[in-house]
Amino acid sequence: EIFDDAKAYLMLYLGGFIFLFLYNMVNGIFNAMGDSKTPLYFLIGSSVSNVLLDLLFVAVLGYGVVGAAVATLIAQGIACVGALLVVLFRLKRLTTAIKPSRFSFKMLGTVLFVAIPSVLQSSFVSVGNLLIQSLINGCGKGVIAGFSAAFKINTFYLTCITTTGNAVSAFTAQNVGAGKPERVKKGLFSGLIIGFILTMPFLLSNLFAGKTLLSIFLDEGGSEALTVGNTFLMITAPFYLFITVKLICDGVLKGTKSMSLFMTSTFTDLILRVVLAFILFNYLGYSGIFSSWPVGWVAGAILSYSFFVVVCRRLAKNKQALLN
Repeated sequence: EIFDDAKAYLMLYLGGFIFLFLYNMVNGIFNAMGDSKTPLYFLIGSSVSNVLLDLLFVAVLGYGVVGAAVATLIAQGIACVGALLVVLFRLKRLTTAIKPSRFSFKMLGTVLFVAIPSVLQSSFVSVGNLLIQSLINGCGKGVIAGFSAAFKINTFYLTCITTTGNAVSAFTAQNVGAGKPERVKKGLFSGLIIGFILTMPFLLSNLFAGKTLLSIFLDEGGSEALTVGNTFLMITAPFYLFITVKLICDGVLKGTKSMSLFMTSTFTDLILRVVLAFILFNYLGYSGIFSSWPVGWVAGAILSYSFFVVVCRRLAKNKQALLN
């Protein structure tokens, strides 16, 4: 029965991927126009309606897991359609000297040039996490529960910084396109300031209140799970500033279409983490797995910042050549 429920939920959820894809695409257009509030409003509306529909389909009508999936599908669909209609309305109001074509293979190629590396990066990161999870799964129930809880806290933090990096990416692309590459550095350092402000509460809370945070997510595994989860947070939290630097610099690399540099940094981080996790596990157990994260983050941060410097010099040189 559990398997059937999970299968039904997954099939319905996958059916709504088209809404998720279109919403994220529209979200990118809003960000490119300098509007991050409108997609936020749609996201808030989607989340609230999802909760209300969950109560209707599950608590009132008793449809169970399928009802929860249908609620998510409907909420995503409403947000997607609404956001799409708004962005189409705004695009119609834009005026250009030359009437743009409805479809451009050249533009498609430009989008794919940026999109494919980003897709590959996300896919390989997920595969890397699965490989590491395979090691964790052999360590027992307590280790699995502790790691899962700590990983959720860690993911929440990384999501905040990744979103900030995406904002820096949009800002970078806007200014490069407007012929103002000198503003890219200002955008990066502004992004770093925002990122550090967001990072410090996570860093301090994970270091000094890790077990309290973990207890929110843990309902099994006992003291071992708390110890394992806290070990993960204690090992990784001191290095949050490094992954912040990497993700913000990655935003500049993507905004300038320096995808080969972005991929080099990202895969260096990923490969180091996965390889070291398997090596150190044989000597230090699960602590060795956790220790691979800081190594990958530090290496990735150094590479991403170095690539940022290279890109800025290239932009300055290109602008000087145009002025001459």
